[in-house]
Amino acid sequence: MRLAAFALTAKAYELAKTFQRSLDNPMTVYVSAKVAPPTVAAETGAGIKTFAKLEEAVAETFTAYDGLVFIMAAGIVVRTIAPLLQDKLQDPAVVVFDERGQHGISLLSGHIGGANVLTQQLCQAVGASPVITTATDVNQCQAPDALAAKLCLRPWPKVRIRTLNSAVLEGQEVCWRIDKTLPHSVFYKRQLEQAGQTAELCVTSQCLQFCAEEKDRPWAVILSEPNLPALPELPQNVLCLTPRRLIAGVGCRRGTPAALVMGALDMACRMIGRDRSFIDALASTVVKRHEAGILFAADSLARPVHFYDHAQLQAMIARYQLEESDFVKENIGIGNVCEAAAYCCVGEAGGRLALRKTKFEKVTVALVWEK
Repeated sequence: MRLAAFALTAKAYELAKTFQRSLDNPMTVYVSAKVAPPTVAAETGAGIKTFAKLEEAVAETFTAYDGLVFIMAAGIVVRTIAPLLQDKLQDPAVVVFDERGQHGISLLSGHIGGANVLTQQLCQAVGASPVITTATDVNQCQAPDALAAKLCLRPWPKVRIRTLNSAVLEGQEVCWRIDKTLPHSVFYKRQLEQAGQTAELCVTSQCLQFCAEEKDRPWAVILSEPNLPALPELPQNVLCLTPRRLIAGVGCRRGTPAALVMGALDMACRMIGRDRSFIDALASTVVKRHEAGILFAADSLARPVHFYDHAQLQAMIARYQLEESDFVKENIGIGNVCEAAAYCCVGEAGGRLALRKTKFEKVTVALVWEK
């Protein structure tokens, strides 16, 4: 999860730097040029940037990051982000803190965007009180869309999220069905059962078939995107969820053995609680299109590998404001390979960073979930 923090005052700037030091996730701090100390110019390489106008800075970064943390009055934040909002499936997590770090408010995208979890993490880091207002969390209920976010599943249709959450608040139990032909159906079943849910595996043709006594229950059904029904055919009490694609952006030194590439992919996936079988595609720069280690890894995984030219990678660097390495840029002509390539692969829909660029022996890997 890539994060940005915005500070309007000197106290807010200090709190933002505390957040930056406390988190494993990469965070860029944006501070108003009016209050930025003279040392900021020397800190730009450490993820510190200045801005002249908050509205312009937020407009430029709103879709570039997975989560935005504002250290200022909530009213300022509401008025600033209002023109930029799309919907709960696309908007980033938005969290607001007062400059003294006493309270943290999950303002937007609490479940799917991860703002509730982010709020709790940040509050724990500075000893603040988390303010969570989503009804299911307040009533200590397990929301289906919150579970979907943890499992990296895409809910459809959006309107049914409210239907199922309302049912949960009324005390009804959501029953889960999983298409047993999905590659990781057993993983989803195990995770749901560990979360206290009732889940069953079904053949594809039975996933959306319900007997008379089942028709009034709320259902969450995990199946592949090609098997989604037409909306008019979907029962009113059913929410469908489809697995998001996981893209592995890969960079390596020339002549790196395939064993090191595979080992790096293994370790990267374990760092996000998955194994390499979850990878749906590999991505890299055209400079590496003949790299045997990357090609062999794709063949071993039986996954496609996509190579992108400098112009395509640079477009993603600009869109997501990715950090660039001077060393890499000097050697191959582009300053960010694995993250930029992964974002290229997810396309216009965008992606959510699962693992920032991580260095292994002769290999770098970044993992991105498709939105």
